[in-house]
Amino acid sequence: MSAGVPLASWKTQMFESLLGFLPDWVQITVLALVVLALLTAWALKLKRRIAARRAVRTAAPVPAQASGADFLGPYAPRNQGATAARPGTREPGGADFLGAYVPRREDGGQG
Repeated sequence: MSAGVPLASWKTQMFESLLGFLPDWVQITVLALVVLALLTAWALKLKRRIAARRAVRTAAPVPAQASGADFLGPYAPRNQGATAARPGTREPGGADFLGAYVPRREDGGQG
């Protein structure tokens, strides 16, 4: 009376074909490790999603792995102005700040 339709899903058939010849305690251990890996992946995904929502709410950056086009790594310039700057003073900056490229005055000063 069999119509040739398997009663188990393809996942069960794959599991039985790969681990069917092993003892039951090995099958149960492997199945428990697979379930543990899936739960861990789900928990990490949920944790990242919660961190992203909190960051949007508090306007804080989401901690991300440093990589990509903007990450300079060891090639990043050192911040030399931080040691020479006095507390309470601000380093001039912006589009109008020329820094070392300011043209020299005729009297010898910068400005």
